[in-house]
Amino acid sequence: MPDTATLGFSTLGCPGASAQDIIRIADQSGCRAVELRAADEEPFSVALGPAERRRIANEFHDADIQLISIASYVRVADGTISDEACLADLREHCALAQDLGAAAVRVFPGAAEPGPAADDRAIRRLRAAAQTSPVLLLLETHDSHRGARDVARVLKQVDHPSVGAIWDVLHTWLAGENPDESAALLRPWLRLVQLKDVPGRHDRTPVLPGEGAVPLAEILTALHTIGYHGQLSLELETRWHRGGPPLLDALRHLRKLMTVLPADPGS
Repeated sequence: MPDTATLGFSTLGCPGASAQDIIRIADQSGCRAVELRAADEEPFSVALGPAERRRIANEFHDADIQLISIASYVRVADGTISDEACLADLREHCALAQDLGAAAVRVFPGAAEPGPAADDRAIRRLRAAAQTSPVLLLLETHDSHRGARDVARVLKQVDHPSVGAIWDVLHTWLAGENPDESAALLRPWLRLVQLKDVPGRHDRTPVLPGEGAVPLAEILTALHTIGYHGQLSLELETRWHRGGPPLLDALRHLRKLMTVLPADPGS
């Protein structure tokens, strides 16, 4: 089972939070790693000027907070935008990540429909961006490519050390994959695992980890089985569902779940 020391959180669970707000949450939860959501309505976006970027980077550095990624909304398989527009957007987010000291940029597939054409767009754009990117590019199991099998199919063809995967466990579960299958498929590229829980397939209101339908215990055991020792992050979707639990409560429940699971899947 992954160590609880690897646990971080996404700012999707604390919409509008400033750097100092996030540092306080980190201090109270004991989590020292953060995914920064980059969106126009958030304090962290590509619109930030050089002075603001330096200030924010210094605040996180001084607080000993690791920035796991900039969670962008770049859609690398989207057929409604050109390669040039997609790559320009991605370059802006990579520059933001570099300036803030983040290790990676999260991207979505984002195609209207899955299929070979969507795969080809994602492969072409990720390959092109990886040639000059100063940070890792991480493709998330989401939307048109929600299954691990879909993301693995793309990343196998991209075949670049700067391009990896984020396992959003909700989406692979919704795709009908079991945890062992998802973990094994993503293993060669896995850099980040986003954990979350919901009441059921048709109700995505966040609940405390371990109290919903997402098989978190099996997912954590599957990660242990493949020898994963990388970053875990609680992605509480508070921005989209205001009826869920407070972020700090959810982090504490997830830590407890991770602690009580056996260290050996056979024990």
